[in-house]
Amino acid sequence: MGERTYLKWYNKVGYGSGDIAGNVVYAFLSSFVMIYLTNSVGLSAGIVGTLIAASKLFDGITDVFFGAMIDKTRSRLGRARPWMLYGYIGCAVTLVAIFAIPADLTKTAQYAWFFIAYTLLNAVFYTANNIAYSALTSLCTTNSKERVQMGSFRFIFAFATSLLIQSVTVGFVDRCGGGADAWRMVAIVYAVIGLIVNTVSCLSVKELSDEELMMTAEQEKEEEEKYGLLEAGKLLISNRFYLMICGVYILQQLYGAMINAGIYYMTYVLKNKNLYGVFSWAVNIPLIIALILTPALVGKWNGLYKLNLRGYMLAVIGRLFVVGAAYIGSVPLMLLFTAVAAFGQGPWQGDMNAVIASCSEYTFLTKGKRVDGTMYSCTSLGTKLGGGLGTAISGWLLEISGFSGTLDIQPDSCIYMLKFMYLWLPLVLNFMIMLILSRMNVEGANAKIREEKGI
Repeated sequence: MGERTYLKWYNKVGYGSGDIAGNVVYAFLSSFVMIYLTNSVGLSAGIVGTLIAASKLFDGITDVFFGAMIDKTRSRLGRARPWMLYGYIGCAVTLVAIFAIPADLTKTAQYAWFFIAYTLLNAVFYTANNIAYSALTSLCTTNSKERVQMGSFRFIFAFATSLLIQSVTVGFVDRCGGGADAWRMVAIVYAVIGLIVNTVSCLSVKELSDEELMMTAEQEKEEEEKYGLLEAGKLLISNRFYLMICGVYILQQLYGAMINAGIYYMTYVLKNKNLYGVFSWAVNIPLIIALILTPALVGKWNGLYKLNLRGYMLAVIGRLFVVGAAYIGSVPLMLLFTAVAAFGQGPWQGDMNAVIASCSEYTFLTKGKRVDGTMYSCTSLGTKLGGGLGTAISGWLLEISGFSGTLDIQPDSCIYMLKFMYLWLPLVLNFMIMLILSRMNVEGANAKIREEKGI
């Protein structure tokens, strides 16, 4: 007899649509905040990078904190959904604030405005919303196939939204008149869309009871008495697979930050900023195709480990050929091999939540504690540290290279740096992810423990 099913197709689609909301925040912010700040507001890329890095200091404990709070929450909506629903309101407000820096403020006040809004968005509201959204994968079903399907639907919507945001935003801003006021208007539109979709997604699924999640009242009482924030941190650190997932996620977001720096590469190296949207198609369409195929490939290869590893081997090869195509001056070949690399990255995106669920199971099998919400802190931690530091590093590298948003033609040192950021760093980061994935056989570890315990 197969595993029990809990979800209809519309539950999975409704859940997945939540990443439309997540990415009108994340894709918009990560792709365009730096160029908005440098070219429209007139701030220094280096100082902005430093502020973003400093903001990460406030993120250190909020991931584990909100994960632990989700694990302890008991409400009519369940554990995770209240945090997902109400956390997004703050996301929408602070997103608009970031892209609405008043022009009449002093430069110091503008930097302060950005720092406060950026920190509140990342350390508080996005954290609460994103961890809760990710945790729903474990709280809505215990069926491993359904978890993979939920992840696939989620990231299909995520990459489709990223594609749309990256394709239309430059033109949207131009149609709104260009400049800082146009960026603010675009941010308001995206925030409203996000609020609507996040609410629909939150209400489209229902969390299982503790009994259905194999948690007895006695176990629940014991957890409430013994499970605190400090212990949550210890449980996570003691799980080597959690640390690996965090590492992969951080590297993956660093990779994304370098790819998002492509807006500068297209503008100043290829001399056509509209190519950024074209390359977004080359990234996101193959990712979506790979996500559609992922559930079938998981079944064919009997698990996640081989699929993820082989996918990233392909991604490394693809990025290597992107570098070669760039140096021979062929944009069509760059697009082709960008697509190959993206296709290889797709399976991990689709089954990542299922891997995290297995990682949570590993903690339960070895420590006897269910820490589903806390375990999913790795998604928010990786997004914020990787994406935030990636944006910060981009700012520092631009500053070091002599970049100036007031110049139409950048110095040679900047052009060399943009090639390093957009071509070489993504290749190195993909290689590092591949090495970590070669050690991340959490399914095999769980099977071995169950066999030893006779479960």
